Amino acid sequence: MKEFKLYAITGEEFHQGRELIEVMEEAILGGVDIIQLRDKTSSKREVLMKAKALRELTKKHDVTFIVNDHIDVALAVDADGIHLGQDDLPLADARNIMGQDKIIGISTHHIDEAREAQVNGADYIGVGPIFHTNSKVDVVDPVTTEYIQQVASEITIPFVAIGGIKLHNVDQVIEAGATRICMISEIVGADDIKGVCEQFTKILATKGEK
Repeated sequence: MKEFKLYAITGEEFHQGRELIEVMEEAILGGVDIIQLRDKTSSKREVLMKAKALRELTKKHDVTFIVNDHIDVALAVDADGIHLGQDDLPLADARNIMGQDKIIGISTHHIDEAREAQVNGADYIGVGPIFHTNSKVDVVDPVTTEYIQQVASEITIPFVAIGGIKLHNVDQVIEAGATRICMISEIVGADDIKGVCEQFTKILATKGEK
């Protein structure tokens, strides 16, 4: 998969009445280089419509496009890949469906899950939630920056830190060893989406180089 630093996930409940495509394009213009469509409540038809629009947007800007959970939607719109949680379809089965050329990301909350994802062929893992977050329901307790340190010292596939990351605490995440970060509400709920992304991009460029 293409190298990435700043990863944004859709969260329409935080969009402040703005259209999905408008919000995500502002994020891309600010430096986001990977977009994930995450929609746990809409009908399959609605998710597909959003995915088609985001696929068009991400192709326009040459940005990687990931679909959360919905493998059929990801295949229908030729997304670059999917992202799965620990309770979703097993990675091996997802790979059989998606094929070898598609990206598969896995959420992990413990070093054993990270090891398993790497052994089973994940292209990248999510590491979190680092801090307390209200962006997802039924989320596990914060894993803290200690988990970043474990992953950074042992796991060789790309990982992205996620969960409660804000401008005021991102330094802690980078200092623990993360070079890629992911946000939902901090990006899509911002008054100035492009400006916030530019700030994160600058921080990653100056402090995230190892």
